[in-house]
Amino acid sequence: MGLAQSYYQNNFLEFRNENEEAILGSLAYQHEFSLDELQKSAWLKQITILKRALCILDQGEIFFEFHIPRMGKRVDNILIIQDLILVIEFKVGDTQYSHSAQIQVIDYCLDLLNFHAGSHNQKVIPVLVATQAAETRQNWEEIASLNEVACCNAENFGEIFSEIIQQFSHNSVINTQSWLEAPYKPTPTIIEAAQALYKGHQVQEISRSDAGTINLEITSNKIEEIIEYSKQNNIKSICFLTGVPGAGKTLAGLNIANQRLKKDQTEHAVFLSGNGPLVDVLREALVRDTVKNFKLQGLSKSRLAAERSAKAFIQNIHHFRDYYLRSTEIPVEQVVVFDEAQRAWQKEQVSNFMKLKKGIDNFTMSEPEFLINVMNRHIDWCVVVCLIGGGQEINTGEAGVTEWLEALKQKFSEWQIYYSEKILEDSVYLDSTEHRNWLQTTGINEQDLHLAVSVRSFRSERVSQLIQYILEGNSQAAQQLYSEISSDYPVVLSRNLKQAKQWLKTRAKGSERYGIVASSGAKRLRADGIDIKSKITPEHWFLNLDTDVRSSYYLEEVATEFDIQGLEIDYTCVAWDINFYFDQEWKYQAFKGSTWQKIKNEAKQKYLLNAYRVLLTRARQGMVIYVPEIEQADWTRPAKYYNSTYQFLMDCGFETLK
Repeated sequence: MGLAQSYYQNNFLEFRNENEEAILGSLAYQHEFSLDELQKSAWLKQITILKRALCILDQGEIFFEFHIPRMGKRVDNILIIQDLILVIEFKVGDTQYSHSAQIQVIDYCLDLLNFHAGSHNQKVIPVLVATQAAETRQNWEEIASLNEVACCNAENFGEIFSEIIQQFSHNSVINTQSWLEAPYKPTPTIIEAAQALYKGHQVQEISRSDAGTINLEITSNKIEEIIEYSKQNNIKSICFLTGVPGAGKTLAGLNIANQRLKKDQTEHAVFLSGNGPLVDVLREALVRDTVKNFKLQGLSKSRLAAERSAKAFIQNIHHFRDYYLRSTEIPVEQVVVFDEAQRAWQKEQVSNFMKLKKGIDNFTMSEPEFLINVMNRHIDWCVVVCLIGGGQEINTGEAGVTEWLEALKQKFSEWQIYYSEKILEDSVYLDSTEHRNWLQTTGINEQDLHLAVSVRSFRSERVSQLIQYILEGNSQAAQQLYSEISSDYPVVLSRNLKQAKQWLKTRAKGSERYGIVASSGAKRLRADGIDIKSKITPEHWFLNLDTDVRSSYYLEEVATEFDIQGLEIDYTCVAWDINFYFDQEWKYQAFKGSTWQKIKNEAKQKYLLNAYRVLLTRARQGMVIYVPEIEQADWTRPAKYYNSTYQFLMDCGFETLK
């Protein structure tokens, strides 16, 4: 899939000779909203400025309102001149080169460089034209590395344009047609994906057209097929969808719920998650995006109405559970997608919770059993889709897959069960031989119910394997693998927090998001100003701009595994404490009162290991791992454990920041 077309495209010579009204007519014809005078006037101004600047050149191609699919936005102009791609954002009437406009044009450039094969190795130059702003000095080195933008006004645009060609062009020529037809393979964040799906895009439109997306599309189609079959034959079905970390299970789930909602609203398809931060962030992102899009169209939609729609689409599983605890009615939802179903609670955990929080004695069902029981109230059909992440149980009492199978085995034998053989092969999904054997003889094996390719890190699909080697304590295998992916996905080490923060700031460009993450048990990082007990508001941390102290950008508030599971950012600083340290093998401890205590319980060890797995797999483009260097005597921070952990990470082949 190549890049979508623009509203207007022409070579420089024909563009200069074409009548302004004719160009305006082409733009207006393609424009999906009613054309107001402001937009018309802005286009006319652009045309005038560009014609004047391009009078010195006959060779080259111009595009107006060029579509960037992943971002759902249009670039004012793209100019292809010789071997250069100029990405131009006009701010007609502006007297300042605003920070937000500069970030916007850098983001467009990054999108082309990262996701468009035709732009990968080209020189892409960001240009901001604030028509009434004062002239300003250009830092060509910083512009070339996309840290700054070429800023000009209506009068000196031609001059800056000539300077750009002089500075960067090497007289080779980009073939425009090949450039347009080159594959565009976007990898949206889960937030961008949710927004796009919610607007009505298909999963194949917003994802890479490679193995990852093919897999996603095939899997989505398979589940659609199961839903239709269940509906036609009045069958109650449950699908277990497995996948490697970052394979897009949540994306697949959102896509299924959204497609069914659009296909037949009476099914009331819903996406349910027990991950409170994920629900809050996705809902807020959908609300903000909906209000903004309505505004762009000159329409109004109240925030309250947008919130109602978002809440119907994405619900907190615990609110769903609590509603049907009080009510015996048949649920309106016939298709439910349970995100991170492995995190549903075991019977003991639910029983304690019900007793303490709800005043219900003798509650005898696990969460999986209760949820299936609610859906079983349907007289005709229903489908439950369980999205299963392997090795990601991070809370006490999380059941994994076993509890779902136990409920089906004991109470709901008439249900049709669909699974992939991967759930049997990999112990991170199912470690009980008894349940594996039962599933094999009872369920229906569908190989398409496994997502095998990570799409989180578009830089390298093998990051999850690298993290697995680290957590296995296999430095040799980690070193070997890292040597193969290091140019695409940097992992660096630091013992200086200020230095680690600086690495994040210099690495990220445009609106690429960065932040500090740490384990919820990393209590002695407080000595470095990293206080994991200070709670973040996830919506602010993940969505707010770099001017907001509550955003991740400020590097003041720290997200734990509970805040960030299921979400991702571009670059992370993983702050490492000795609740999990390396001394010939991984050791587990918890800080209680004022001392460290060994964790001997196997389940609790597993939760801690998985917490670090979550933290280490959140970055899309690279990470810095910070391990404190202990100088003064602090008996709660024995230097040898920090040092041995650091040494192990160095043995994995990661470089130390100088």
